[in-house]
Amino acid sequence: MSEEKKGWLSRLKDGLSRSSSVLTQGINELFTKRKLDDAAIEDLEEILITSDLGVATAASLTQKIAATRFNQEVTSEEIRSALASEIAAILEPVAIPLEPDVSHQPHVILVCGVNGVGKTTTIGKLAQTYSEAGKKVVLAAGDTFRAAAIEQLKIWGERTNCPVIATELGKDAAGLVFDALEQAKAMKADILLIDTAGRLQNKTELMAELEKIIRVIGKLDETAPHSCLLVLDATTGQNAHSQVEIFAKMVDVTGLIVTKLDGSSKGGVLVSLAEKFGLPVHAIGVGEQADDMRPFEARDFANSLMGLDS
Repeated sequence: MSEEKKGWLSRLKDGLSRSSSVLTQGINELFTKRKLDDAAIEDLEEILITSDLGVATAASLTQKIAATRFNQEVTSEEIRSALASEIAAILEPVAIPLEPDVSHQPHVILVCGVNGVGKTTTIGKLAQTYSEAGKKVVLAAGDTFRAAAIEQLKIWGERTNCPVIATELGKDAAGLVFDALEQAKAMKADILLIDTAGRLQNKTELMAELEKIIRVIGKLDETAPHSCLLVLDATTGQNAHSQVEIFAKMVDVTGLIVTKLDGSSKGGVLVSLAEKFGLPVHAIGVGEQADDMRPFEARDFANSLMGLDS
């Protein structure tokens, strides 16, 4: 295994330590020389629910474990290993890296999510990844309501040597995005990453703004946006479900990026999101640095969540 892969796995494990310690501690205490009887299954289901795997996912996981091991004496390691395999099976179909189609010139990526989930940082990390891979990337500061978001994007632009198209605070976001796409085309950019506002307290305004952005993008390229990413903050736990539902009504969400897994004991929410929505999970974040966000790998995540070595 390469040093880089080892480094990422140890960061992933550290990042998920709050989630995994809740699960492993609960499972270790539960299965000390104990049969997997009805009471144990019920207790196991409760542990999974409290770790934000969600009621439906927790129930289906415990049923699968019970189907092969009911009334047998089991160790906590056997249970954690079996759960990791079942969780990996749920996650594998959605672990899909985001591969921009540079034939679009540019491939337009619209990034959505509520304020505070880490949208702008995610865009910066994506910009770094793509520019390091030799792609020409342009950033659009489409969250025109927050000075901090515009400033933060400009800092990422300097850091990654990517041009940032911005406008004055409070100006029309759709107009800015239209200009950004025109300029990205003129520059023959490979990728245009668009930041957007996330003011959920006024859903109708936000919906109107996102619809307008998509409309004006379509005037310049009827196939765009080519990707619509929803950024979710793992610390919100089951609230992430309602965010997916809300944004899916506004835009055609094509994939998810889950951030702040290092600050949460609710990492299990990713499993319930995968099972419920089946949307591609392109990447996960376990820290602030650019290399703390990587493409999502099902088996590594499942093992780290269950406190097992990959």
